[in-house]
Amino acid sequence: MNTAAPVLTPTTRALAWCLHLLVLGLLALAAGRAVADGRPHTAQVVAAAAACGLVYAAGPLLPHTRRSRPAAAWWLAATGAVWLVLLALTPDAVWVAFPLYFLQLHLLPRRTGLAAVIATAVAAVTAFAAHTGSFSPAMAIGPALGAAVAVAVVWGYQALYRESEQRRRLIEELTATRADLARAQHTAGVLAERERLAHEIHDTLAQGLSSIQLLLRAAERALPDRPDTAARHVDAARQAAVDNLAEARRFVAALTPPALEGTTLADAVERLCTTTSARHRLAARFHLTGEPMPLPTAHEVALLRVAQSALANTVRHAEATSAEVTLSYLGDHIALGVVDDGHGFDPGQLPAPDPESGGFGLASMRARMNALGGTLVIESTPGHGTALAVRLPLTPPPKTEPEARP
Repeated sequence: MNTAAPVLTPTTRALAWCLHLLVLGLLALAAGRAVADGRPHTAQVVAAAAACGLVYAAGPLLPHTRRSRPAAAWWLAATGAVWLVLLALTPDAVWVAFPLYFLQLHLLPRRTGLAAVIATAVAAVTAFAAHTGSFSPAMAIGPALGAAVAVAVVWGYQALYRESEQRRRLIEELTATRADLARAQHTAGVLAERERLAHEIHDTLAQGLSSIQLLLRAAERALPDRPDTAARHVDAARQAAVDNLAEARRFVAALTPPALEGTTLADAVERLCTTTSARHRLAARFHLTGEPMPLPTAHEVALLRVAQSALANTVRHAEATSAEVTLSYLGDHIALGVVDDGHGFDPGQLPAPDPESGGFGLASMRARMNALGGTLVIESTPGHGTALAVRLPLTPPPKTEPEARP
């Protein structure tokens, strides 16, 4: 038997309070009708109703009743005993049987709860027949139908709860598995990139430098007696240096983001917005202001990386539906702004970057801007979206002084 109680949610708490109010209201109704109608044993009815209400109210207040099924069973037994006394005094107590069904099914094991519901229904029908002095099948319809409804509702809720818990566990396992897979893919990617770079450096720069070193040593040995041979070695070393420099430039060019190859920064950011909108549920719109101008590669790479990181954060964390990306050429500086309509966050409450959980995005963007003398500002409030703005200073090209007229 599983004795774990379901976790209370705001909805289940509200339902529990409704059930408590229903029980107390029905007890008050039985006592009130006894007083209003002037029935025999009015004082006893009021006393029994009050006692039943007190015993019932003690259950939710006692911690053992909520944590232990045996304690809950004893509480239900005490409540049922007082209710039977009230039921013997007035037929109006029959209505209290309906909320008792829910309590018995919810707090007792399945078989015990079902037996308690049947016993409660039989007691209600028997007492009502005794009060009226006759019995007919119609008298049993109400309590029996109420019991059937209670069984269907409680057992249906329990089945839904078990299914919900199973799905929650599956989702947690899937999330953990996806996180493990993402970490494994990231590690594999880092190792593959390191291996690629190692091969590139070994096959280009290292080999070229080694060749230059050998040629210069050969020239050094030939210098005193064979100047022509030494000159040839020096010339060969110079050519090797030229070739190695070309390889180094090719190597550096290979590290440039592919999105910037053969295009402008504005076109690259616009394509980024289009790709993000196509791949995710985010309408990313691009706006260009000012006259585009050639920028240093470092500036273009930094701005593109910031735009990529900002949109990635919007997609992953903000749950936004739209984002506005603005690239502005403003003469002596260039600005990039990313504004979304997501749920926002408190910039002052961000956790510190951690190798396990991540959180390096904003730190990386700030580092890129600081390295180029720029600034990064983030404005966000929980529930009101996020605005990110970066500014990079540009060194304007030297202006040609007009020639003096004669």
